[in-house]
Amino acid sequence: MVVQLLGFFLGLLGMLGTIVATVMPHWRRTVSVGSSALTDTAYMKGLWMECVWHSTGVYLCEIHPSLLDLPRDLQAARALMVLSCLTSTLATVVSAVGMKCTSCVHTSPTKTALVVSGGACYAMAGLLCLVTVSWTTNDVIQEFSSPLLPSGVMYEVGQAIYVGFVSATFSITGGAVLCMSCGRSRKHLPVHQKIPNEVQLLPTKYQPPAANTGPDPLSGFSTSHNGYKLNDYV
Repeated sequence: MVVQLLGFFLGLLGMLGTIVATVMPHWRRTVSVGSSALTDTAYMKGLWMECVWHSTGVYLCEIHPSLLDLPRDLQAARALMVLSCLTSTLATVVSAVGMKCTSCVHTSPTKTALVVSGGACYAMAGLLCLVTVSWTTNDVIQEFSSPLLPSGVMYEVGQAIYVGFVSATFSITGGAVLCMSCGRSRKHLPVHQKIPNEVQLLPTKYQPPAANTGPDPLSGFSTSHNGYKLNDYV
């Protein structure tokens, strides 16, 4: 049960981190742009909004106006992260129902199947998040190294990418621990030995009846014939 709790809490941390990374606008950020510390400005791009930070303390954000106007890579990143969040939520519910410390389901094989399903969902959610953040990181590095873009619009990897990497690690590890805990519990189940059908159908060995040491009830008729005793004629 301790191993299941460890895997569940790791997956739960991964789910929370995935949700935070999806909402954060810090997927891409620029270095400070300005002639002095008073005029520094930083630009940030996320999956849902773009933000501008000024050194004077002003922080402005604008939500993307339309989904169709977004680039294809941003649309794909949105879909993958939303799918990862939904899969993590489903994994949390399913694994919580199937854990040994809960009493929602009383059948042991059903609990094992639910825990394994929850662990698989956690691992799948972590893989979806890992693919998204890795893809975005690759795009940012390629754009930063491109000589065609001016220095003022070059973006770096933001904090949300690092949160996504950590969350994906937690989700995959939690899912693996949950699946391994069920495999480990199956090894300790008692083995019920059953008699094979071939053994049950074997004929029993013949045993002769025990010898009777008492008086034989038929001894009176051993020396008689037609009801007459032979002793009467001697």
